Amino acid sequence: MSARSDRGLRVLVVANQKGGVGKTTTAINLGTALAAVGEKVLLVDSDPQGNASTGLGVGRALRKRTLYDVLMGEQPLLEAVVKTSVPGLDLIASDPDLSGVELELGQQSRRSFKLRDAIAPIRSTGAYTYVLIDCPPSLNLLTVNAMAAADAVLVPLQCEFFALEGLSQLMRTIDLVRGSLNPALELQGVVLTMYDRRNSLSEQVASDVRAHFGEAVYQTVIPRNVRVSEAPSFGKPALVYDLKCAGSQAYLKLAREVVLRERKRRASQTMELS
Repeated sequence: MSARSDRGLRVLVVANQKGGVGKTTTAINLGTALAAVGEKVLLVDSDPQGNASTGLGVGRALRKRTLYDVLMGEQPLLEAVVKTSVPGLDLIASDPDLSGVELELGQQSRRSFKLRDAIAPIRSTGAYTYVLIDCPPSLNLLTVNAMAAADAVLVPLQCEFFALEGLSQLMRTIDLVRGSLNPALELQGVVLTMYDRRNSLSEQVASDVRAHFGEAVYQTVIPRNVRVSEAPSFGKPALVYDLKCAGSQAYLKLAREVVLRERKRRASQTMELS
């Protein structure tokens, strides 16, 4: 068994109920960056809009099996995996059928644990070191499933007005999920996105968030960047579209910071057990 499989799988949900905060962009590019530094990553597109799937170049015609099939119990998770053009990064694709999951699952038992149950068989296989779940911009059953399945939540937060207001609502949701569905759920971290050095508001929001959440906020800040915005229309992560642009370099730094935090967490757990 490899060193990577020895340490087990880490499931991170990328969530924010506000739209337009760079959530899917972060999921795609963090996944790509983690793969670039040697991790084995599975990105789960849990948004019926399917933007993460499109942004990775997986068009509708290639989505033979999707997360919908997995949640409805029609396919095991691994049988729905789609290889992307990025080595080390696989995808569970999405399609509009996902929007009907809440109604179709109805009053089924364990309806909030469908994704957790689907992921459980791969936790000990060593097939992946990270699963990233890209959530829809709403607090619905898909988001609840993602949080129930996750080890921790990574929150992209745009450096704009009302950012903290939306974040406090998300934190309440995390607390509710922790209290009722997933007691072990942690806050992995807050990543500041769409940072504009020319805008004093960006700096003010960043300062406010750091004052409120302290070390939970990543040091890496994702800047506003035209190349990052262009990349999805070409079906490519920004790191593939333009590796040298400021946005791509920021996501590489974020990936290193995520890995470093995970090493510190594991080291702390090991010390507690010894």
